[in-house]
Amino acid sequence: MQWCTSGCHLSKLSQSQLHLKANQTICWILKSLVVSYVHILHTNMVDRLSLKLLSSGPAPVARAVTLPGEPTQTSTLALEKGAAALQSFKPVNRMHAHLCAFHFYAYDMGRQVEAHHYCTHYNEEMRQCAIFDTPDADARLIGIEYIISERLFKTLPDEEKKFWHSHDYEVMGGILFLPGVPKVAERAALSEVAKTYGKVFHFWQVDKGDSLPLGLPQLMMSFTSDGQLNPALAADVERRFNVSFKDNAEYRKNLTGPDEGVHPNANSWRSGKGLEPASREVDCE
Repeated sequence: MQWCTSGCHLSKLSQSQLHLKANQTICWILKSLVVSYVHILHTNMVDRLSLKLLSSGPAPVARAVTLPGEPTQTSTLALEKGAAALQSFKPVNRMHAHLCAFHFYAYDMGRQVEAHHYCTHYNEEMRQCAIFDTPDADARLIGIEYIISERLFKTLPDEEKKFWHSHDYEVMGGILFLPGVPKVAERAALSEVAKTYGKVFHFWQVDKGDSLPLGLPQLMMSFTSDGQLNPALAADVERRFNVSFKDNAEYRKNLTGPDEGVHPNANSWRSGKGLEPASREVDCE
């Protein structure tokens, strides 16, 4: 009898040696299973504890302490790990940048939300971002944003432009930032963002403390001048991410917005009229 591994050819083993190696192999497998089980169990416990301790900022931002539903079972976590090893995640793997910003409801600037964007550069003129309420492992997917160039924005019908907002103040005002990225690289990346327009919907009204995504998708906007962002929310984010919006603004003061200036049809809330979603019943065809 021979013992072979990965193309290696070993000499003939005695019966006692074979039993010893078999026992060692079985022990190694059992040990691996125990370690994996403990790791999964520990991760599950830490995730639950983190969810209870998490604070995403002062009012007006709120977050439910727990989400409805039974706790994730260890067997489910094991299946997830197995699937992760076998499946492709190409769309997710293309996400290349994390931007932290703030949104407010298109009809109510008083309702402001911290928004963590994980973005894919679809091409040079279009990006798509998944938005989460925090950058943590248990973050909730609360919305999406599409970001397009000034050139593409100008091709939109005027009626469509009202759903979009500009990014120039977010960048030059210092309130949009890339967590953990050095200022030089961050400035270079945001010099392009400052010229773009975004269209964003939130599906989960976390500022109300909803434990599930309830109601209609909400059109969101962003800020266009100083004094609009809630000072308490700004201070909380600055503290947690060790950033200074004032220093950011100073470092970016030479950046510019859209080449032809912000289009008058963007940031529609500035007209004094907000955009609140509504649904109506129609006959099905």
